[in-house]
This record gives sequence, C-alpha cells and structure tokens, in this order.
Amino acid sequence: MQTLYAFKGGESDDFIKDQKFLLFSIDNMYNLYLLLVSLLIEVQKRAEDDLQKKQKKHLATKEDKDPNRKFVNNQLLKLLVDNFQLNSQIETHGVTNWKLDGEYVDVIFKSIVSSDLYKDYMQTRVSDFKEDKDFIVDIFKDIIAPNDKLYDYIEDKNLTWLDDLPTVNTAILKLLRKAKTTSAEGYFTPKLYKDIDDKQYAIDLFRKTLLKRTAINKEIGLKTQNWDSERIASVDYVLLQMAICELNNFPSIPVKVTINEYLEVAKEYSTPKSSIFINGILDKLVKEYEASGALKKIGRGLL
Repeated sequence: MQTLYAFKGGESDDFIKDQKFLLFSIDNMYNLYLLLVSLLIEVQKRAEDDLQKKQKKHLATKEDKDPNRKFVNNQLLKLLVDNFQLNSQIETHGVTNWKLDGEYVDVIFKSIVSSDLYKDYMQTRVSDFKEDKDFIVDIFKDIIAPNDKLYDYIEDKNLTWLDDLPTVNTAILKLLRKAKTTSAEGYFTPKLYKDIDDKQYAIDLFRKTLLKRTAINKEIGLKTQNWDSERIASVDYVLLQMAICELNNFPSIPVKVTINEYLEVAKEYSTPKSSIFINGILDKLVKEYEASGALKKIGRGLL
C-alpha cells in the first residue's frame, strides 16, 4: 500500500525501482527481528558485566561477592546467547546497533531490574526452564515492546520499521513462548517468507495493481458517482485498487479474506469512516461479479 501510494508514474512507466524498494522494505523486516532479539542477548551480557563490576568493588558487600545469578543464567537467554546460527545471522546482516548505541541496552536493563517482575523473579536463586521462559516473555511483552525510548530509536533508524514493529514483536513473543531446551539450532532464525509464493504474491499484487490501474479506477468511478473525488482519501483509493485487483486476479484468495484484510488496513491507516466506505464499494462490486459470473475463485468455500 505504501509503495503504491508513493508511486507517481503511470501504467507505461518503469516501476522496477519501486518494486526493489518494496522488496527491500519487506526484507528489512528481518533486520528488525534480529535487532530486537539481539537486544535480549545484549541485556544478558549487560547483566553479566554488572555482576562482575560489583564483585570488583573495593568495598564489595556480601551480596556483591556472592550475587544471585538467576537472571544471568536464565536458560532462555542462554539459548539465545549460545545460538550459533542466530549470532551468525546477526553478524551477516550487520546488526551492530547495540555496540554503537549501548545506552539503549542500559535503558532496557535498568527498566527490567527496577520492575516488580524482576524483583519477584529474583526471590529465589534457582529456577526451571518454564519459569525462566515465562519471565523473559513477560519482560519482553511488558517492558521491552512498549518502551517509548526504544520506539523512538526504531522510528529514527528506519522509515518502515514502525509499521513492522507490531508484527515482529508478535512473532518474537510466539517464538519465545514456544521455545524449548531441545529447540533446533535454526529455531530462532525463522524464514521471512513461508515459501516463494508469499514473495511472489507481493510482487504480483504490486505490479498487477499498477498495470490495471486505469480499468480499476473506472470501476471505482462508477461506484462513487455521488462522491466528490476530492473527498475520497488517497489511501482509500489505493486500498480499493489493491482489493479490486486481488478479487479479480488471485483466485486462491477467498473474497471474505480480501475484504477483511483491506478493512483492517483502512482502520489502521486511513480515516475513521474509511472502512465503512471501502466495505460498501467492495460489497457492491462483489455482488455484481457474482451475478455476472466474473468472480473466479478456486477451491471450496472461497466465495
């Protein structure tokens, strides 16, 4: 949607550069994943450093000399720290942010240590994997994901990351919750695309929406004759173009799925009434397609 919204050319223009930006933006989502997972790794290292500094103090207390290492030895954190494939991906993708901007690691570490979650967790010195995992899930969900300073940092570092952040956070939480001591080496380096069809879908939707834009706009125009075109939000136009393209050119995608997806996007990115407007237009078009037999869907229950 954002790439189509930004495209200023016509159907005959070369849009290879825009397609490359689209794929780059999608691929960069994986870098955000690595950035946030590596933050957990760096927090563990920061905790280890903190204990070592306290032990070296001239006036070290008994607690300093014999600290509770429960957080440092957290089994889920250790899985991340010791995962060769994950650390290799972090290095390969050049995710070195926390070496350059270590103050954000300190911000997160201090937020964790000052939290009630941490105080409750550190009441004992030993734990099993489930307790360790539940603790990391809680601090990621309640402390890391909603942290305002981290949010501002991510916004400043990459134009598209803020839109990806909810999806990436959800994916990380899912991985953390389902992690096991026996998880495979590649567990924490999931594929960005389920398969090659996912990537091709993004390319096809982008290209077909552009190539069929004139015909699609005529359909939109016929359904919005009583609307002042200037009153229709630009984002709504793009979403209608994409939805109509998907309805007509992607036979394996159910009609309800198409409509629901674009209504959700409209609620997130457009005006308060956009989803009602888009739903009305698409509902009329689908009924016409069905009546004329123009709607071709493959598989049972796809209408």
